[in-house]
Amino acid sequence: MVRISAVFIAACMVLIAGSLGFAVYLRFGFTGAESALAALGTLTGLAVYNAIAARKHDRAETSNQLANLARGSGDLARQLAEFGRRLNAIEAKVDTVVDRALAMTQPLAAEIEELSAMVGQLTGSGTTQGASPSEREVPRSETGENRSVNAVAEAPANAPTGLARQPGATPPAGVTTADREISPFAGLSREAIIAAIRNAIDGGTIELYLQPVVTLPQRKLRYYEALSRLKAGNGEIVAAVDFLPYAEAGLLMPKLDNFAASRCVQIVRRLLLKNSDIGLFCNLSAATLADPGFAKLLELMDANRAIAPALVFEFTQSAVRAMGPIEHASLAALAERGFRFSMDNLTDLRVNAGELNERGFRFVKAPARLFFNRLGAVSSDIQPAVSDLLGRFGIDLIADRIERENMVVDLLDYDVRFGQGALFSPPRPIRADAFQTADGNGAEKIAQNKAADDASQPQVPAAVTEPGAELIQLARAGMRHS
Repeated sequence: MVRISAVFIAACMVLIAGSLGFAVYLRFGFTGAESALAALGTLTGLAVYNAIAARKHDRAETSNQLANLARGSGDLARQLAEFGRRLNAIEAKVDTVVDRALAMTQPLAAEIEELSAMVGQLTGSGTTQGASPSEREVPRSETGENRSVNAVAEAPANAPTGLARQPGATPPAGVTTADREISPFAGLSREAIIAAIRNAIDGGTIELYLQPVVTLPQRKLRYYEALSRLKAGNGEIVAAVDFLPYAEAGLLMPKLDNFAASRCVQIVRRLLLKNSDIGLFCNLSAATLADPGFAKLLELMDANRAIAPALVFEFTQSAVRAMGPIEHASLAALAERGFRFSMDNLTDLRVNAGELNERGFRFVKAPARLFFNRLGAVSSDIQPAVSDLLGRFGIDLIADRIERENMVVDLLDYDVRFGQGALFSPPRPIRADAFQTADGNGAEKIAQNKAADDASQPQVPAAVTEPGAELIQLARAGMRHS
């Protein structure tokens, strides 16, 4: 069709040019050569005009096609974004359904385990009746940060913690019968454990331990993480993994978090006196964000906006996924005051980095095992470029629970910038003088304490001897909070 129209246009131009030449020959008395030149000039002008008009038409058509393509690409991008949002919502609903199903089956599983234990005691009572308590006690092992302490010794009647052993105690939700048998609170009632934790918070016997976060591969100290520990009546230290489930069951997490946050503020202030590049991770629970007492914590943070760049609040992945409007509003209030957040205890990397960035998250902590998929219970979907993908949204990836040198070598392939774990340094207690203000004799006292500790305690690994590591070097003797 286009070829026919082109032939027709050409024929018309030739006819017009010929007619013009013949007209000037007859009308104006031009010679044959002059008439031919006039006809040829007219034909050339018509051809040029047609070519220019055709090119303008082609350009306009091309521009329209490009505009249509751009609109189609925009529609496709919006559809993909909507699909991703719906997929995330479906995944969140599936996780919620799974958690509810586990919560519904957990009490039944606990009762079955208790019945099994009772049957075992009945069938084995004849052989174990003469055994001594030390022979029946089950030893426990310690490994890195996740190590657990030995069973708590029999508490005396006047123990300050109020711990009283009552066989047959019911553990809180999330603590199985098997966990209760090897817990440092073995044999104690749930009410007694919760009361002991409450007394420890009120009495200031909750201690904070610091574990360094270093750069990779230089292993230069960059951050600390504050970890809570409970001091039992006999002086034994109870790890957070053992007492936090009971604190959650007793609704004590807001009170514990407020206490830990106030201590973290003091620690950050002391750190910044030595090195302005050192930061601190402070763990919070989602229950604290939704508690009416959050206003007290917000008031404390409002009065300490100056240290906001050095204090990072940390939440677990499960807590972040379960946050509702109240928790998001509390996060926004902290973010408005300059504080930033971290997400740890990752079981997968199905995270929306853009959404985390908008909420103020600047760090993501993933266990080293998640990178290597060495445990069948953990599904690894980490790709070597994941650090760059998170970095595009201003989020740094931290690998924690690093226990061996070969882990560090493997992690370099994933471009991980920060590492944390027992390989660099185990968590160490903070000494009480770390909370004292710097007075005229403060430096001399700290130097004397440091010299005494260096003579009796092992040295801190070279990985944490960068500026700001003095808190770790001074933290070898335990801390009592008043």
